[in-house]
Amino acid sequence: MKSFAISAAAAALLMTVANAQTHTACNPLNTTGCPDMQALGGNATFNWNKTGIPSDDKVWKKQNQGKIDWSEKGATWTVERSGDSPTAQSVFYMLFGRFEVVMKVAKGTGIISSAILQSEALDEIDWEFRGNNASILTNYFGKGDTTTYDRGKDYSLDFAPQDDFHNYTIDWTKDRIQWWVDGKMVRMLEPADAKGGTRYPQTPMNIRLGIWAAGDTKNNDPGVVQWAGGVTNFDEGPYTMTVQSVYAKDYTEGAEYSWADMDQSGDWEKVKVIAGKSNVLQEIQSPSGVRNRFQSLSKEAKIGIAGGVVGGAALIACLVAIYCIKQRRAGRREHQALLADEQKEAAELQEYKSQMQAGKFGFGSHRL
Repeated sequence: MKSFAISAAAAALLMTVANAQTHTACNPLNTTGCPDMQALGGNATFNWNKTGIPSDDKVWKKQNQGKIDWSEKGATWTVERSGDSPTAQSVFYMLFGRFEVVMKVAKGTGIISSAILQSEALDEIDWEFRGNNASILTNYFGKGDTTTYDRGKDYSLDFAPQDDFHNYTIDWTKDRIQWWVDGKMVRMLEPADAKGGTRYPQTPMNIRLGIWAAGDTKNNDPGVVQWAGGVTNFDEGPYTMTVQSVYAKDYTEGAEYSWADMDQSGDWEKVKVIAGKSNVLQEIQSPSGVRNRFQSLSKEAKIGIAGGVVGGAALIACLVAIYCIKQRRAGRREHQALLADEQKEAAELQEYKSQMQAGKFGFGSHRL
């Protein structure tokens, strides 16, 4: 009876957590006419400060109650009172891709910081952090299925994620999902491990960054509060999560993703890719011109460009040096030639004077 009670409690809490995290405006697996989604269709880096993120809803949208503030050091998500769960949600979607977030987790009992990918078909890939310990939860869902509760895996970290910024990465393809922390892979999932692929996340997903009080007894079941580490005391707040940057790369190129051909299978091959360049990618690239396009490149591309610039500068410096050396040599030759001409003219003048003097004296002697 004791083991059954523990299993039932775990099932209840995980179902509640899943329900808290997943929502959709139009599920294409059971509804027709769901709107097309804007694709990222490329890659972009977002520096989460006052100048790095558009203030309108063309790229990112704020959702739910609570504050998101912008500063030069990063953006902060804050829980101050019961019911706060501020979320920033990308307008763009990716059909397989790479998502990196550099963030500092919120401190606080019962406070959950999250960085997830989620689709309108309720596919989901998660990072979740509790505010009072140094573990991290990796999780996934396929088609919103919450009938099994063995998807989530906790990993202990050798640092406190609440104390400093770290890179948390999800790399997602049709063949596997990888979770990385500061360049070290902590988990990999293949389709065969997700009910033979039937619950493997494979529909276009957007990015959702948020914080919520799972330890809020007014809004959550006791199992959720226990899972979150205990009851949240709002008098000890506010509780703040900080994000420095986000890098996103869509592994599919296109302008939009359409559900027109989708059926209940939720298969990625049923997603229709509309060719072209997305409006959101144009918006990302246009406001800041070259600077923003440079920020959207991967680290490797930036290093390559920087190396090219340095190499180009070095080449120009070499060419200038060679030109200067040639000019100095040419000037030296011209000076030597001019000096030789002057010396020759001086010698000729001296000889002329000598001849004149000799002729003058001879003519005078003849006259006498």
